[in-house]
Amino acid sequence: MDIPSFVTSVIKRLQDNGFKSYVVGGAIRDMFLGRPATDWDIATSASAEEIKQLFNDITSFSLKHETVTLVHLGRHYEITTIRDSDDTEFAIEKDLGHRDFTLNAMAYDVDGRMVLDPNRGRNDIIEKTIRAVGDPEERFMEDPVRLLRAVRFAVELGFRIEERTMQTICIMSNRLASAACERIRDEFMKILMIKRPSDGFRILRQSGLLIHIIPELLEGFMKRQNIHHHYTIYRHIMESIDRVDPDPVMRLTALLHDIAKPRVRQRINGKFRFFRHAEESALLAGEIMERLKLSNELIREVTNLIEFHMINYDRNWSDGVIRRLIRRVGPDNMDNLIKFRKADLSAHGPGKEEITLLSELEKRAEVIRKGSMVNRIADLAIDGDKVMRILGISSGPDVGRVLKILLEKVTDHPDLNTEDRLTDLLKGIKGKSTKKVQ
Repeated sequence: MDIPSFVTSVIKRLQDNGFKSYVVGGAIRDMFLGRPATDWDIATSASAEEIKQLFNDITSFSLKHETVTLVHLGRHYEITTIRDSDDTEFAIEKDLGHRDFTLNAMAYDVDGRMVLDPNRGRNDIIEKTIRAVGDPEERFMEDPVRLLRAVRFAVELGFRIEERTMQTICIMSNRLASAACERIRDEFMKILMIKRPSDGFRILRQSGLLIHIIPELLEGFMKRQNIHHHYTIYRHIMESIDRVDPDPVMRLTALLHDIAKPRVRQRINGKFRFFRHAEESALLAGEIMERLKLSNELIREVTNLIEFHMINYDRNWSDGVIRRLIRRVGPDNMDNLIKFRKADLSAHGPGKEEITLLSELEKRAEVIRKGSMVNRIADLAIDGDKVMRILGISSGPDVGRVLKILLEKVTDHPDLNTEDRLTDLLKGIKGKSTKKVQ
C-alpha cells in the first residue's frame, strides 16, 4: 500500500513501543476499489490512555470509546484499541469480526506487507456486494447507524446489498430510532449528496428506514398532482433531487420544497389544488431540519428558497418587480433560486417552456444586481431622523412606514435614492396624515 508518511510514522512509534498496529478499514477498501484513500485508520493493541501518552506531542481528541483521533495538517487519523488485544495472535481477526461490512473488515500488516481478510471482503468488492460481517443482527445491534451505512455504501459504490443483510435491515429498521440524531443526520446527508440520491431513497423507503428519518416524505407517496405535473408528489421530489447539484442547500431545498403538498391538497371541480404550498412547505421544512439538528444558517437558506421557489416569470415583469424578488430572496441566493426552479420545472415532466423564460430572468437579474440597487431601509440615502424632521412627526411606527414607502419607490426607480430627491419626496407629502401617506 502507498501509505502516507504520517501514518507510517504513527505505526512505527506504536510498534517501537511494543504495540501491534495495522492499517484498517476504508483505506484498504479504497485500494481494492482503485480509488484514492480518504480515511486512514489504525488498529492497535495499545489502550486509549497509552495512545494519548505516546502521542502527547500531537493535537488529539477522543469522541469514541477507546478511539483517539490525531490531527495532522488539518486531517484526522483515528487510532482505535483492538478488542481483546491480550490475545495477540488472533486479536486483529476477532476485532475485524465486529466491523460493519466485509469490505470494511480488512487490515494491512505493514511489517508483513500483507492484507488480512478473514471475512472475504475482497471477494465481496469483486462481486459488488454489501454484506454484514458474520451475523447481520449482531452487527446492527452493536450500532444501529450501520443500517443507514449499508444503504449509503450501496448507492455510493453502485453495489447490491446481500439478501440476508437486506432482510435484516428491513426487520430491524425500527432500531434506527435508538441512534443519536446527529449520527443519523450525518449518514443521511451523505446519502443525499451522492450522484443519484433517489436510488438511496428507494432503499430507505422499501426497507422502512425512511419513516424513522423524514416520515413526512411518505405522505406524498402515490399522491397525484394536477395536469402540470407528470409525476406524483413523492416521485416529483425524487426527480428534483437528482437534478440539482450535490450541494447541501440545493439538495435539501429539492428534497423539502413540496413537503407540505399532501397536507394542503384540495380537490376543487375535479382538479387538485395546492394553496400556499410553498409557504407551508417552508414552515414544515424548518421543523424537519431543526429535528435533524442542522445549522441555523442552513435552515434559513433552505426555507428562504422554498418559500419563494414558485417563480412564474413572464416578460411583462418590470425591473422593479425583479428587484423586489431579489430583495426578498437575497442577492446571494438569487442564482440558487433560479437554478432550483429550473430543476423543479424539469422534474414536472417534458416540454416546459418556463425554463427558457427563467434563463431570461436570470440574465435580467444579473444586470440589475450589477447596477445600483437598494435592498434594505438602511441603504436609503436618508434615515429616520430626517423623516421625523421633515414631516414633523415623533419616533414610532409611522417613521418605519414612511421609510418602507420610500424603499418601494426607490425599488421602482433607483435613481431616486439621493438625499435631495428623497427629501423632495418627503416635502411633497408633508402635511398629509400618516394614513394618507400609506
